Amino acid sequence: MNEEVRKASLVDAFEAAYGLKPEQWSRAPGRVDLMGSHTDYNMGYVMTMTTDMDTWIAARSRPDRQVRVRSLNVGGQSQFSLDNIGHDEDTPWSNYIRGIALMMQEAGYPLQGFDGLVHSTLPFSSGLSSSAALEMAAGIAFQQASGIKLEAVELALLGQKAENKFVGVNTGILDQYSSVMGQEDCALLLDCRDLTSAAISIADSLQVIICDTRAERNLVGSEYDERRAQCEEGVSILQRTYPGVKALRDVSFEQFQVVESAMPLVVAKRCRFIIEENQRVLDLAPVLSSGDKHALNELFGASYRGACNLFEIGAPSMEAMMQVMRGGPGIVAGRQAGAGFGGCMVAIVEVEEVSRFCDHVQKTYLRNTGRQPRTFALRASRGAGPFLP
Repeated sequence: MNEEVRKASLVDAFEAAYGLKPEQWSRAPGRVDLMGSHTDYNMGYVMTMTTDMDTWIAARSRPDRQVRVRSLNVGGQSQFSLDNIGHDEDTPWSNYIRGIALMMQEAGYPLQGFDGLVHSTLPFSSGLSSSAALEMAAGIAFQQASGIKLEAVELALLGQKAENKFVGVNTGILDQYSSVMGQEDCALLLDCRDLTSAAISIADSLQVIICDTRAERNLVGSEYDERRAQCEEGVSILQRTYPGVKALRDVSFEQFQVVESAMPLVVAKRCRFIIEENQRVLDLAPVLSSGDKHALNELFGASYRGACNLFEIGAPSMEAMMQVMRGGPGIVAGRQAGAGFGGCMVAIVEVEEVSRFCDHVQKTYLRNTGRQPRTFALRASRGAGPFLP
């Protein structure tokens, strides 16, 4: 669906739902982590990249403090007052919009209501941050409706807070930061402690491809919080020997080896993965730009093995897709995307083999699993903001 068709569909549906045409437009992209699984809440490093799949909100300001939202992707309407924001169990996707509204108000920003219509080209529950894109697009929409302006990083932090305190997922800052700070045609080397990033070019010979297993993830009430707690337990043990340690990001591999035997086995495995993964992110930056295929394959392979064996966030669908990707034409490297437990995988493929690789994945994964996968050749897009389609 090109932008013109997409806009026309939203305008028609908006007018049918609300009786008037939209006046404001906001968008926010999803993201894929090229390296750095679960390192964000450990104050570490992530190599992240926005996608050219994104979430749009067409909106029209209201003279009151009511918010009405619909979606072209899923049914139902959710309505709430900015004076009394509670959870919506019947339209759960609206909780991301409710959450960002609540956190913006708690931060002191006066909000005005709007009527909104959401459309996303991001696959849901797949590890590409469709929830963060919705939060950031909604945050932009509230700014437009209310005549206020937030700094991008502040909006990202409020989105993280909404996810943690309102939606109930104890995530790090990766998804929201990526969505608002993304740059066209570049990956970002993100420092999750300082909330700074550096643009990293991707070699022209390489293409990033998402391979969606079509096995959904749901992090609310999942093992995600357990992994975070295990990392925090590891930090507590490390602090007995190294008082200056505040997060796993502060620990060298040599320091970890000194304390490893004092940790419960599962905690040691989690810590080892994060410490090694942080280093892999830093090692990835130069080879991503140079296109060193051997180094890319080594780094991505080590990350995937660690994710499955040490952090234990694998799933049968992920392994099935990994096997298919490894046999694809032009494959350079592959690993998990997002938090794991299913969802999407990410492949680095030679540019001239993209079409053949995607065709191979589509046919072979379907034959092996009975599920029809999706493949997306990605281009990094600009970060969230208002726009005129």
